[in-house]
Amino acid sequence: MDLYEVVRGPMAWIALLVFVLGSAYRLASALVAAKKGGASYPGTSLKQGVRSVLHGLIPFGSVTMRKHPALTLVTFIFHVCLLVTPIVLLAHAVLWYESWQISLWSPSETVTDAMAILVILGCVFFLIRRLAVTEVRSVTEPSDFLLLGLITLTFLTGFLAYHQWGPYRPLLILHILSGEVMLIAIPFSRLSHMLLFVFTRAHVGSEFGEVLQTHDW
Repeated sequence: MDLYEVVRGPMAWIALLVFVLGSAYRLASALVAAKKGGASYPGTSLKQGVRSVLHGLIPFGSVTMRKHPALTLVTFIFHVCLLVTPIVLLAHAVLWYESWQISLWSPSETVTDAMAILVILGCVFFLIRRLAVTEVRSVTEPSDFLLLGLITLTFLTGFLAYHQWGPYRPLLILHILSGEVMLIAIPFSRLSHMLLFVFTRAHVGSEFGEVLQTHDW
């Protein structure tokens, strides 16, 4: 079994298992910490929580978003492309079908190419922002740069391999490896906000709406 078969087979299953178990652990830990710290209380409001989540998911749905239109636009485009591209990309859709007989619609190559490029440009934007904006730089950790580099590497090698620009086999192996590392990193890094966003947003919105009688957007 060569390296390609290893990263596509056993390592892919290990990455998926670590992601699922790590995500379950992270969510359970957050729930336990919330109860222990008194974050959960009888005043919790489903209505206020849902409203807060919806405002956080709608572009320019909050005052902060409207005050920073460029950042809001880049952030939404980046996250949509980051989440959607790996699912609908034709090459990945073929693998979905080969592995689990799941047939997914895929947009044109032009669209998925543009989405991949937008993710890479988004990483460059967030890198410059972390270096240039004092408030952001002060809370930036080395791991934040590593995550941006990991996302960039995953999408760049996938883009190059798909178009066969460069050594195809090494690029494909590096693409798969970096994607697996990113999957493993999700529960244990700041990427975990994709898991916790709904819960943290709902809690804060509930606290503002039910306790402070105002809203958080």
